[in-house]
Amino acid sequence: MVVQARQERPLLLLLTLVASLALLAGMAWPGVLAGWLLLVLVVVARKPAVLPVAEPEIVEEEEPVFDPLPQVAATLGALDIPAFVLGQDASVLFQNKAAEKAFGALPTGSHLSAKLRSPGILDMVRETIATDEPNQIEHSERLPSERVYMLRVAPIDLGERAPEIPDDEVQKFYLLSFKDISELRRIDRMRSDFVANASHELRTPLASLRGFIETLQGPARSDPAAQERFLAIMFDQATRMSRLVDDLMSLSRLELKSHIAPDQTVDLRPLIGHVRDALLPLAEDLGVEIRTHLPEGKVEVLGDRDELVQVFENLIENACKYGQEGKFVDVYLKNGPSKPVEVSVVDQGPGIPAEHVPRLTERFYRVSVADSRSKKGTGLGLAIVKHILTRHRARLIVKSEVGKGSEFTVRF
Repeated sequence: MVVQARQERPLLLLLTLVASLALLAGMAWPGVLAGWLLLVLVVVARKPAVLPVAEPEIVEEEEPVFDPLPQVAATLGALDIPAFVLGQDASVLFQNKAAEKAFGALPTGSHLSAKLRSPGILDMVRETIATDEPNQIEHSERLPSERVYMLRVAPIDLGERAPEIPDDEVQKFYLLSFKDISELRRIDRMRSDFVANASHELRTPLASLRGFIETLQGPARSDPAAQERFLAIMFDQATRMSRLVDDLMSLSRLELKSHIAPDQTVDLRPLIGHVRDALLPLAEDLGVEIRTHLPEGKVEVLGDRDELVQVFENLIENACKYGQEGKFVDVYLKNGPSKPVEVSVVDQGPGIPAEHVPRLTERFYRVSVADSRSKKGTGLGLAIVKHILTRHRARLIVKSEVGKGSEFTVRF
């Protein structure tokens, strides 16, 4: 109605204007009034034109398809263990930074076999994809370094799916993760080797003692000369076992406090002099001269005095025993400006073959078993040195050349 009134108003104004002009022109007013009223009735009585109104078009928007992969990838990206997200065809859809660091980058969509070619891994993945049941295996990598992983593959649970989506259109993802157990395997191997080696080292002197005791109880019962000789050997074997037990206990104590760095200040200059004086009788028996080269003034480091005495006694004693052919053992204490403190023990002996140098600090490792036992070594000395220096946050550097001697340097 408001629209119709707005349309009639201009027509009524126009009719009124025409009627006014007719009166001004001199026409009789009854005729003008009658004509004006007639035209007004016609305008008011006419039907308004109805314009079609376009109904708004309703566009139904399709709901976006939910893709869970970005959320899964964001979660796995925060992990510090290698992890892959696999599709139903064992293609790699995502790998986190830890996986790239461990195995190298793999293009998205590539098959897992492009990076991991182990038949055991691929069979495990195929079985999980076929059965939707998790699996795990142990896997070893030889290059670039030996690592042992526990691999686990399992389907990723994405929650309940929409009922309108058929089963054959549901996208499934699988998580392949790697747990590094190299250190656990190394410790297990070290423990078993340690028990085997310790048992072997103790078995020999125990067998000797038993044999000599049986001899003394039997054939040598009435032979004083044989008794004196056998008792001397038994004493040496018992002393060897005592040294071995002492070294084992030292290693155990060091392992218990290996994470606690010493906080005492030790002057190395008098300490090395004390070690030299303590080893002079041994050096004289072996025909070796211990020469020390010490700077003026104090040379202080953070350390445990008794443990550092044990380190330098071990190194200098080894140099005297195994380098006695050179007749001299030189001990250098270096404390240069802006340089670390170093103590070097140098002998002029036969030297150590290069293939043995990296393993010198292993427990019970010997370059020559017969030579070590003849010099009453337990095979644990350098292992103790390594543990002490690890606690002191120091390093043992070994340089040796066959025929030219060896140099053992402790760097603080």
